[in-house]
Amino acid sequence: MQEKNRLNPKKIPEKNLLNIALASALGLGLSPIMPGTFGAMLGVFFHVFIISFFPSNIQLAALLIIFLIICTGNNVLTPWAENYWQCKDPKQFVLDEAAGYLLVPILFHHGKSWQIILWGFFFFRVYDIIKMPVARQIDQKMQGSWGILLDDLVSALYAVLTMYLLWWAGPRIKLEKWLISN
Repeated sequence: MQEKNRLNPKKIPEKNLLNIALASALGLGLSPIMPGTFGAMLGVFFHVFIISFFPSNIQLAALLIIFLIICTGNNVLTPWAENYWQCKDPKQFVLDEAAGYLLVPILFHHGKSWQIILWGFFFFRVYDIIKMPVARQIDQKMQGSWGILLDDLVSALYAVLTMYLLWWAGPRIKLEKWLISN
């Protein structure tokens, strides 16, 4: 029955349509390839929107508010998503990736915006995919909404640490123009 509902949107109850839209980061997580990468793009969208249209003195606060809203949405929608898609940490449920990306510009403020977006997105996705230690343990041992979210936040921390290393190393190896410069 549920399989038919997923194939025919006209038969999906309205509440499920809203939950699907939210849980899949406005449908980005429904991509048949790389749903996590597409889901993280919601975080990139919010980041670009905020730095483009908000005064610089409130950008960090706006990023924090969006981050907290997405984290809350992750925690509220996890039980529904696991029930609807009939698995733990369903691949279509990508709010954790959006939150993970947003943690990068919240914690890293050096360089040009394009550098933060490019390198932040790249390193976050690499670390989220390979699951470095701590993130891997959380992913394997922690169940539910916090397990789904925390491994992505740890991956974001690895991305931020890597970006600080690039910011420090860039001038020393004469690549700060392409890595991260002030």
